[in-house]
Amino acid sequence: MRATPVQGLPEWDRCAVMGVVNVTPDSFSDGGRWFDTSTAVKHGLDLVAEGADLVDVGGESTRPGATRVDEHEELRRVLPVVRGLTSEGVVVSVDTMRASVAERAVEAGAVLVNDVSGGLADPAMVPAVAAAGVPFVVMHWRGFSEDMNARAVYGDVVAEVVAELGARMDAVVDGGIAPERIVVDPGLGFAKHAEHDLELLAHLSDLRALGRPLLVAASRKRFLGHVLAGDGGAPPPARERDAATAAVSAIAAHQGAWAVRVHEVRATRDAVRVARAVEGAL
Repeated sequence: MRATPVQGLPEWDRCAVMGVVNVTPDSFSDGGRWFDTSTAVKHGLDLVAEGADLVDVGGESTRPGATRVDEHEELRRVLPVVRGLTSEGVVVSVDTMRASVAERAVEAGAVLVNDVSGGLADPAMVPAVAAAGVPFVVMHWRGFSEDMNARAVYGDVVAEVVAELGARMDAVVDGGIAPERIVVDPGLGFAKHAEHDLELLAHLSDLRALGRPLLVAASRKRFLGHVLAGDGGAPPPARERDAATAAVSAIAAHQGAWAVRVHEVRATRDAVRVARAVEGAL
């Protein structure tokens, strides 16, 4: 199943691999490792060398319970890294909930805005992205990290996420962003428990029915730790979940995801290529 291309971005012949560069001291996965600008740029270039098609740069942790950084600090973290990577020809996405950061990052060379709130956190975001004319990721979101776990209440998680994403897509289009520039993301781990994440992964076709390219961001998340731990076991640390992440990447690619967002690129690069080869043999 080939994914619909995104207007304004390169078209890949398989599920794309989005590498993650967290310029934060408190990310759940690799907080502090890439906090220095030069180290973050080098890491982004390493991800590309390992097979990343694009690199997502973020300066604010969205792990459960995380508190927000202020605008000035987020800009200080993100902009030099975006400039450093784009100057090397890297396709860069900016991971932010702030319109001001999105605008400045696009000016610095970013070509995609990945907003985990889908434009809900900052009313200025949708107009800013519409004016910039860049693609926009609309993620399923029910609130900020401080209390999002309390919002993980669903009767039918698949139906509710699809409905809420559809409504948000309509709002974003009404706000001036072209439908051809919209990517949707089910928001795995955001106001969701492990069973919700797994059910969404099992029904990606329902999300693809929204008619827009699908980004799946499962990398190293809590539900994978839950699966690997088994009944009563302790979940492995986030950095020991890369094989499980690659498995999800293969599943997502086989179900027609446009891209997968991952911390460790090499295994996922191989996983999506195998998925594409299998599709080609059908």
